[in-house]
This record gives sequence, C-alpha cells and structure tokens, in this order.
Amino acid sequence: MTAVETLPDYLRPGLDIVLVGLNPSIPSAQTGRYFANPRNRFWRAFNAAGLVPEALGPESDYRMLDFGIGMTDVVKRPTAGVGDLTAADFRDGAADLRERLLAASPRIVSFHGVTAAAQYRRHAGGSRDRVALGLQEWRIGESAVFVTPNPSPANASFSLEALTAWYSRLKELRDRLKSA
Repeated sequence: MTAVETLPDYLRPGLDIVLVGLNPSIPSAQTGRYFANPRNRFWRAFNAAGLVPEALGPESDYRMLDFGIGMTDVVKRPTAGVGDLTAADFRDGAADLRERLLAASPRIVSFHGVTAAAQYRRHAGGSRDRVALGLQEWRIGESAVFVTPNPSPANASFSLEALTAWYSRLKELRDRLKSA
C-alpha cells in the first residue's frame, strides 16, 4: 500500500458535539473526506436523525463545523480494518486525542462504536471498565461522553434504522444540554 494521508481534525472550542471514529478508512483518507466509503451508513443515519438542518455528505463534511459539530479519530493512521491497528496506535492516538478534546472542550464527545470508546478509555484514562452504547457515567474534562454504534459496513448487526435511532438520542442529549 502506498502512503496515504490522514483526515483533518474538525475541532475548535465551543462545539456542541465532537464525533470520534476509531480511525480513517483507506477510501476516506484517499479522498480526504470522512465516511467516504459509499457503503458506510453514517451520512444516511446522521441526516435522517436531523442533527443538522440540511443533508450533508462526505463532500461537505467540513460544513459540520457550521452546525457546531466536529470530527476526529482515536487513531489518525488510516487502515483497511481495525485488525491492522496496534496497541501502540491506540496508546499514542488516545493520549493525543485526549489533549485535543480537552482543548476543544465540546459539550459532548460521541464515539462511533464501543471499540473506539473502550480503546480511548483504556489508553487515555487507564480504565478497563465495560463501555456500552448511550450516555456514559465518565467524562472527558467537562464533556459528556456518548457512544453510538459504529456505522461501518463491517458492523452489520445494526440496521440503518437502529443507527438513526442512536443519532436521534444523541440529538436529544445535545438539545437538552444546550437548553440547560
């Protein structure tokens, strides 16, 4: 495989939500766009949940910032699959991500998948406690932590409707925290 660039971080202070993936896919890194694999269900579920007022896709991923939503990954190294990631990738990536998230201090950090959240928590927080879907009891700085199913085509155990329902729960949490 030739060297592939990684995805940019869409982060800044004052965001409502930062969406955190495990690591970029090769198609996403090659295009420089989040969730560029047409089989990935993220954009369809995200748009159906109404988290932003207009439909977005990989070609307009940078516009997420216009709506108070950032994007990044636990590990910035693109791979064909999670099996290609090493313990060092997670250790280094989680420590770096922790610093970026503390600097941005969003209302909510939302991980795409239990694996992403668990690897972050293990390597950045030193906890091997079980991670489940939904709102977590632990925080990252002042940020609430939420976990949705991973929308990857490799995670076929969740339907598009189920993914949409989880992003709808994330929207409800965001709206509740903004009005508090």
